[in-house]
Amino acid sequence: MKPVRPPYAARRTATLVGLLAGFAVVLIRLLNLQVLQAAELTQRADRQHWKSVSLEGPRGTIYDRNGKVLAINVEVPSAFGVPAALEDLRGAARRLAPVLNVRQTELERKLRQDRSFVWLARKLDPEQGRRLKALSLEGIGVVMEGRRFYPKGPLLSHVLGFAGMDGEGLEGIERRYDRYLHGDKQVMMLERDALGRTVFPRGLREQGPDGGRHVVLTIDEVVQYIAEKELEEAVTSTRAKGGMAIVMDPHTGAVLGMAVNPRFDPNIVKSLTPDRWRNRAIADVFEPGSTMKMFIAAAALEEQLITPTTMLYGENGHMTVANTVIHDHEKMGWMSFSEVIQKSSNIGAAKVAMRLGERRTYDYLRRFGFGERTDVDLPGEVAGLLKSPREWGRRTLASMAMGQEIGVTGLQMASAVSAIANGGVLMKPYVVAEVRDAKGRVLAEMGPQQRRQVVSQETARTLSEMLEKVVSSGTGTKAALSGIRVAGKTGTAQKIDPRTGAYSSTLVVGSFVGYLPADDPKIVIAVMVDEPQVDAWGGAVAAPAFRRIAEQVLPYLGVTPNSAVNLAMAVG
Repeated sequence: MKPVRPPYAARRTATLVGLLAGFAVVLIRLLNLQVLQAAELTQRADRQHWKSVSLEGPRGTIYDRNGKVLAINVEVPSAFGVPAALEDLRGAARRLAPVLNVRQTELERKLRQDRSFVWLARKLDPEQGRRLKALSLEGIGVVMEGRRFYPKGPLLSHVLGFAGMDGEGLEGIERRYDRYLHGDKQVMMLERDALGRTVFPRGLREQGPDGGRHVVLTIDEVVQYIAEKELEEAVTSTRAKGGMAIVMDPHTGAVLGMAVNPRFDPNIVKSLTPDRWRNRAIADVFEPGSTMKMFIAAAALEEQLITPTTMLYGENGHMTVANTVIHDHEKMGWMSFSEVIQKSSNIGAAKVAMRLGERRTYDYLRRFGFGERTDVDLPGEVAGLLKSPREWGRRTLASMAMGQEIGVTGLQMASAVSAIANGGVLMKPYVVAEVRDAKGRVLAEMGPQQRRQVVSQETARTLSEMLEKVVSSGTGTKAALSGIRVAGKTGTAQKIDPRTGAYSSTLVVGSFVGYLPADDPKIVIAVMVDEPQVDAWGGAVAAPAFRRIAEQVLPYLGVTPNSAVNLAMAVG
């Protein structure tokens, strides 16, 4: 029996239904691909056809208090290679080596890598970029990147610090404020062919990011220049190992200048060791010597244990304490407490400290900020050394009175003296005034912060009168300025000889710390000279530098002898 075939009309209908079903499947598939999965597939295609290379975004600019640029980004060329596009790898490496200052073997190693993109040398000099482009090598390209540039060179280098190759702050302000200064990542895109190889040079594009925020310092470029210049003169003339100089506003804690010697150029740090760029003003501890007598005096005056006219016997220059002898630089008999400070008598200061006792001496030194960080907004600060009384030896109290067995930083000393200058208030020092966005809007503002009242205004005023006599007729006469009242204190501290473990007779730190005008202080200046080989006394090596800094900074700030006299008459 023959099979029965469906009629023609039925076959046609079935065919039509099948075609329609097929079209429906295709339409549904197209809808799914082009609408529902469009975003995902586009991203997948981009990953297959584009390679992204991450670059750091432009860092924010650092300004001084008057808007002068101290650190800025500049666009410089970086060289990269696309190994798949190279026809003559060895020849390209040979021609590139003298331009990039990279060994040919190193370039060949990089270009032989099984990668679609390799960095050859980053952040080159502009002249290198021009020579590189002139070579016009297939498979070798140039892209512009931001490199940190410090237009003032070594000026303020220890405060500014520097940024690394990848735009990350590594030292100083660059490190402490990196979260503000660091710009958003920048992405460079390279197009790939169907086999996944980078197509060169077509398809290169850059996506512009947001730049970093800008930082405005309390530092004044002019004050900084003066401090560095005069510190350099002091170090050079005395053949010293180094030194530091700090200029502060005693009423606010704002740091106007912070000089460290030897200096370094933050544009060139590859060949330097960390010891060279360490900010010694906050990271190095030294025994202060006789400058510590100011704070022993402040404590005794505050506790009303003594007055400027109280008489003390100088033991003719020799006094035995705990089976050791304390010496004065000259034989002295009876003297007033004011003369103890004026002549910097070790024996007189030790006797006052003994009246205070261990606990009160320790407490006042802590109140002045010794033995703790100032919390300045710079990285690397140390707390110094102030042992608890339970760790003291039989001579420690007397030793501390003359600045031994205690370790301080330059900034601690400047901050503590500011508390005397401003009427007894310990201020928190700071070096950044504000952070701004690209449009100049203030995002963060840092202002004066009081830490605590250390002594009364009356005590500060009485001590200030005593410190004026140090400069007018005592050990600090070389710090005196004509027509300006100056208050301050000299210090000469023996250093420990690393070979013997005992105090050295030749290795010393000479210092002078003071403020002016004494009747209404505008600035505090602290100068320390490390291991001078000539005239090692603080009054001889540091006081002249103090004077030279003050002679230039005060007029710049608008303070002249006439204005200081008028101000004193108005106050009186």
